[in-house]
Amino acid sequence: MKIAPFALAALLSLAAATVPAQAQAQAPVPAAGEWRTPDPENVLVFDTSKGRVIVEMAPAVAPGHVERVRGLVRAGFYDGLTFFRVIDGFMAQTGDPENTGVGGSELPDLKAEYPFRRGATPGFTVIDRMPGNFETPSATEVGFIGVLPVRSLPSMQMMMAADGKVSSWGLFCPGVMGMARAQSPDSANSQFFFMRSAYPSLDNNYTAWGRVIVGQDVVRALKVGEPPAPPLDVMTKVRVMADLPAAQRPRVQVLDVTGPTFKALVAEAKARAGGRPLNPCDIDIPTKVG
Repeated sequence: MKIAPFALAALLSLAAATVPAQAQAQAPVPAAGEWRTPDPENVLVFDTSKGRVIVEMAPAVAPGHVERVRGLVRAGFYDGLTFFRVIDGFMAQTGDPENTGVGGSELPDLKAEYPFRRGATPGFTVIDRMPGNFETPSATEVGFIGVLPVRSLPSMQMMMAADGKVSSWGLFCPGVMGMARAQSPDSANSQFFFMRSAYPSLDNNYTAWGRVIVGQDVVRALKVGEPPAPPLDVMTKVRVMADLPAAQRPRVQVLDVTGPTFKALVAEAKARAGGRPLNPCDIDIPTKVG
């Protein structure tokens, strides 16, 4: 996965370049009903010195972190804060009022939400199954809850669990939003980071709470450094989409991962994988911006 997610036109162009010529005419084209409009309460609009980034949050996966970030956004806490740590091939960190990596809000630290307990709802779209290994002895399922890539213990184990749920965790693919923390798992507060590349060592070690749906190119354009050379890139304004006047809201739609077009994209990716387990980071979820 190079950049996630692509606009639809870019994704179809990529598909045409990676499948045989005789199959290019069959590149999947979504029907109108396969697009969903994200809940504006769960969408953040970041205006930065490099351009606009739009993020869909995942309250089903990390409700406490989503509530915290949404509240701080509405308080204007993030406006004017810098990207003080940007590492090529890794992530871009921000959300510190001191712009150094040691600050936070006056609110109490958050309890970690990895792994989280996944029930039958919301829906989990499974794209493949992974064999067990040293770190995760049980076989697992990988897929998506909305736009967030997730790895989970098998759904069938819900029947044996007292709460009817299984342990699951977000995967740190490009575009995923993670919450920064200190050594304690329960030390996240206000700082967060945008993933610039996949970084599996973060999986099940940090809370993932959303994903970029528009503007991953902006995330990749941020000035690199620890800290970068002045002037640092800045979040000039961060807003919850629901708080924008209707006429000013970006018209964003995301391909439904439960629909036939997405299933066709997964089938193409499996064919390219040549029998290897499919990594959700290799799947792009198309987005339309009106």
